[in-house]
Amino acid sequence: MTVLVAYDGSRPAQEAVEHAVTRYADEEIVLLRVLEVSSGMLSAGVDMFQEWLKTERKEVATEVTEEVDELIDAADVEFRMETAVGEPAREIVEFAEANEIDTIIVGNHGREGVSRVLIGSVAERVVRRAPMTVTVVR
Repeated sequence: MTVLVAYDGSRPAQEAVEHAVTRYADEEIVLLRVLEVSSGMLSAGVDMFQEWLKTERKEVATEVTEEVDELIDAADVEFRMETAVGEPAREIVEFAEANEIDTIIVGNHGREGVSRVLIGSVAERVVRRAPMTVTVVR
């Protein structure tokens, strides 16, 4: 079984990692960080964009590792880091489908009312789009 944890560095995402480590300690755990890119950046030039992306991926891998290292080490769990570029919900589901992920775990930011309508909920969109089991951690 392979478990994908959507990770953006937020407290809810850290709680999602904690849930994965506790519940799926003997399974393969993949932490996915999605880098959102503004549309203006794509028109800035392919070479510049590729260089930016390479730098961002290295920084994200380092940052995520530092944030969850203690938790992962304490539980003695194997995991791997992946990054994707694009709209978070879409990239999470596409990555899961392409990599035969069995379950997705996402944190819930707990937005309600107007904020949720205007901003949207990545967790909600993942639940609606994903063909596999999705666990939303509160």
